Formats: sequence, C-alpha cells, structure tokens
Amino acid sequence: MAKYKIEIRKSAVKEIEGLPKRDLQAVIEKINSLAENPRQHGCEKLSGQEKYRVRCGDYRILYSIEDVILVVYVVKVGHRREVYR
Repeated sequence: MAKYKIEIRKSAVKEIEGLPKRDLQAVIEKINSLAENPRQHGCEKLSGQEKYRVRCGDYRILYSIEDVILVVYVVKVGHRREVYR
C-alpha cells in the first residue's frame, strides 16, 4: 500500500499545540499512523460528511482522505465533548 502524505490545517496545529503534554505524544503518533493506513481499525466515517474520525484516549482526530492524490487532511483535533461542535 502506498504511503499517504499528512497535511494539517493551521487551526488543527493550534489545537494540537494546546493539548496537555501527557496526551500530546499519543495524538502525534496516531496522526502519523494515518499515513500508513487512513482507514485503520477504529476509524469511523462521519454521517453526512466526507470526513472520518479516529479516537485517541479522550481526544478525537477529524480528517478527510483524498485517495487520488494520496493525502490525508487533518481538519480538527479536540476533546471528545467539544470536537464535533
């Protein structure tokens, strides 16, 4: 399988920088794992949107996939109670 390129929106970068230190490394590792397999076990397609989400502890990573150009766009990263707003 070809490796996908990860692109993170500026707003998502700010959200990642604001995460607690103890959760930051796990979120970064999960985002990097999307390059190998963006539709990994545990990811779910969001209803009504062309976006997916993957869990990382209490945090969710929302992203979209462009299969034609092999790019994963990380759109939003946040706590599970706030990320879908």
